[in-house]
Formats: sequence, C-alpha cells, structure tokens
Amino acid sequence: MKLWDKGFSTDKKIDHFTVGDDRELDLVLAKYDVIASKAHAKMLGKVGLISQNEAKDLVTALNSIAKDIEKGKFTIEKDFEDMHSKIEFVLTEKLGDTGKKIHSARSRNDQVLVAMQLYLKDELAEIKNQVKSLFDLLLKLADKHKNVLLPGYTHLQIAMPSSFGLWFSAYAESLIDDLYFVQAAYKAADQNPLGSAAGYGSSFPIDRSFTTAEMGFDTLKYNVVAAQMGRGKVEKATTFGISSVAATLSKMAMDICLYMSQNFDFISFPNELTTGSSIMPHKKNPDVFELIRAKCNKIQAVPNQLILITNNLPSGYHRDLQLVKEVVVPALQDMHACLEMMIFSLKEIKVNPSILDDPKYDYLFSVDTLNELVKSGMPFRDAYKTMGTAIENGNFKPKRDIEHTHEGSLGNLCLVEIQEKMEKLF
Repeated sequence: MKLWDKGFSTDKKIDHFTVGDDRELDLVLAKYDVIASKAHAKMLGKVGLISQNEAKDLVTALNSIAKDIEKGKFTIEKDFEDMHSKIEFVLTEKLGDTGKKIHSARSRNDQVLVAMQLYLKDELAEIKNQVKSLFDLLLKLADKHKNVLLPGYTHLQIAMPSSFGLWFSAYAESLIDDLYFVQAAYKAADQNPLGSAAGYGSSFPIDRSFTTAEMGFDTLKYNVVAAQMGRGKVEKATTFGISSVAATLSKMAMDICLYMSQNFDFISFPNELTTGSSIMPHKKNPDVFELIRAKCNKIQAVPNQLILITNNLPSGYHRDLQLVKEVVVPALQDMHACLEMMIFSLKEIKVNPSILDDPKYDYLFSVDTLNELVKSGMPFRDAYKTMGTAIENGNFKPKRDIEHTHEGSLGNLCLVEIQEKMEKLF
C-alpha cells in the first residue's frame, strides 16, 4: 500500500531502492506520527472538515495503535511503504471511510517533518538530562578528589601541577558549552511544521495554531516553504549539538585510556569494567572507553554527512532528504549509549593518590619555584633564565608546597559557580 497509489504498480527494484531502510527506521518514529495524527484529527474536527464523532473515533483508534507501538506489537510489513501508509491502513481497517479522511489537508512531507521534530525534541531532552547526570557525577568526583595532585601536560610533555579536582571539573564545565549547542538544536526543532503539506500549504481552512498547542510546540514554523526547508536543517542542528557532546566524551575517553596505562598508572577500574587478552593473562583493557572514543568520533562526522546529503538542494522537497533519517537515528542511539556507559563506568573510577611521589615529576614545580623568585623581586625574564640554568646543571630544587588561589585554579576550583552555571542553563 502506498499513500500515492494511483492504480498502477512500480517495478519491484524501484520499490526496494526507494523504500530503503524506511520501514525499520519508521518503527522508531511511528509513536510520533501517531501523536501528530491525533492532533491533526482533532483539528479536522474543530474546523469542520470531519465531524466531531469522526475525530473522536480517529483519536480512539490512534490511541490503540499507540499502545501497540508501546508494547512492541506494531509492525510495518513489506506490503507497506512506511509508517504513514501502515497507520492509515489500520485506521481504514478499523473505521472504514473515516480512516481514509485522516490524510485531508496534509502530505507525507509534513507528516515526516512533524514526526521527526517531535522525535528530535524528545531525544535532545533526554540527552540533556543524561549530560546533566554526567555533569553532576564529575563535580562530585572533583570535590572528592580535589586535593589529589595530577601531572599536567602540554605537547604530552610534563608541564605543571594539576589535580583530579581540576581534571574532573574541567570536563564538567565543558559539558555546559556542549549543552548550549544542544539547546540551540532543541529550539530549532521546537517549531511546528504540520500544515505545510507538501511545502506549499493547503486550500483547506486548517488551524495550525491549534495543532501547535496540542503537540506542545513552542511556536509555528509559519512560512510553509520554510517549514519544508527545515527538513535536514533541524537534523543538522541536532547532530552539531550531539557532536559537541561527543567531542568532550571522546577527549575524556582518550585521557582515561592514557591514564589507565601502566606507563601512567593514574587511575584504575574494577576488573568487571575491563576486558582481557586472548593470549596475555595480565591485560586489563579499557575497551569501553576505546569504543566510546570511536563512536563519539563517528558522531562528530555526522554533521558533515548531512551537509553532503542536503547541500545545494533547491527549495521544495527532494527524495535525497529521505536519507537524513538513516544518518541521524543511529547517531542519536550511539550518543545515548556512550553517555550511559561513561556515567556507569566513572562511578567506579579509582585514583592514585601518590602519583607525584615519583621524582620524575619534580619538573612540574619549575614554574611555581620560578614564581617565588619573581615574588622576591627578581624580574621574570631573569628568574626564567636562572631556573633554566639550574635545571640544565642538575641543581633544580622544586618547591612542592604550592599555593594556587585564583578562580578556577587547582586551589580554588569554583565548583559552586560551575554548578550555578549549569543550573542557570536548565
């Protein structure tokens, strides 16, 4: 069954190629097509295009379909092109001619637009909550381990003293920046495109403000052509948002893989969170974090995929846009999984409290020792040369009792201020 069936059949090869993975992907989106269809049915009844009884019957039948979707009983067989055709078939099977009336004043184009945007709103809201959970955990770990010193590196060379408090809270505050992008994507998705039909509106006297309120959108995408042009653009905004989160997770996963190495030995995890080798019995591998790193790097490539699919398309609908779903949906699923596993694993992290006891880290304190000379009145450039000479001659004696007090330093983490920044965002 096709919504555009005019009484003749297309070649099976054409059907297979044009449908692609839509049936599988539409099982994820079907819930949202039902939500939009209920709002549309109520609106049709409100403006008199169908009777109030017909509208109620459609809503009742759609609620039944929604329950099947929730229970995992809803399927899209090969006889159907997509979720839209299957849902309309079920409505017609249940309600006869009333079921056939559901498509009045809409197109598959605005159906998939509104379903996708409702889906993206839910996904972005859930990602925001997951990021907040990770943020809270990182701040808790920062406070717990704020006094445990950690080598800081530049160019992968020993640089200056850091701390686990500084490291954990650095990633926490970085997540706030990521959520600014996620928030922007949510705002782009929170505009109702339903009623734009195939991208040029309808001669029916529909009430788009009603469906906007009914579905919980913040506002309308008023211009019907602009609504259609949002296809792909909203998805790009979404993937830019999650790619920002992914970049932070990937960087932290890389740190963890380094810090777990025996050459660093900064952190460890319980045996049940690591994997082994088929031939080396001593191995405890950070496979979870390596996969988080790889999956998050894949996510960061998704915006570029969408650019290549949608770039330079003229206004109006084009079948190219169908491919957007098969890029976005798996990326969102990977993002959820990576956040879940990062939170699950970090709860069990163990830090090494005596890393800097190793004399190879003495040079971490060269800057603090140099600064003492400056405080005593020596010009900085002279102090720098004096310290450089001492290091070269093997006469360097580090000042380990450091004191960093400015905002955001290891002695003044500003965890409360970082928490307030996140709370303001929420």
